[in-house]
Amino acid sequence: MNSTETISTTTNATAGPQAAPVMPKASKATRKATSKKQPPKAAKGAKKPVAKSTVKKAAKPGAKKAATAKLPREFSKKAIVLDLLRRKTGATMAEIMTATDWQVHSVRGFISGALGKKMGLKVESTKNDAGDRCYRIAGK
Repeated sequence: MNSTETISTTTNATAGPQAAPVMPKASKATRKATSKKQPPKAAKGAKKPVAKSTVKKAAKPGAKKAATAKLPREFSKKAIVLDLLRRKTGATMAEIMTATDWQVHSVRGFISGALGKKMGLKVESTKNDAGDRCYRIAGK
């Protein structure tokens, strides 16, 4: 009788010794470094830049606004603060804060920016008998 033998051969698939990782070679730079920054080159047919001496300077953005400042709306916070400051005794910081529900830095910024710079009003600052700071629009 013939016997059939099954021969099984298994081999481990092993790679050769692992090589150390190698960084790729750096390519050369295509552009050279410049020593100074230069303006971009103009395209063909573009207009030449105008010399600075021929350009007229624009007026300052707030130069004429002081004379032409708009009146505030009737019951706005700006109108409320102006009414408080036009009183003979003026208004304290606390009075302005409660009337407008603003914080201290907001009131100071409004007095400096909106009233002083934009509207061109002179605001006087004094201390009253209690030692509180009072603000008042200066009379003419």
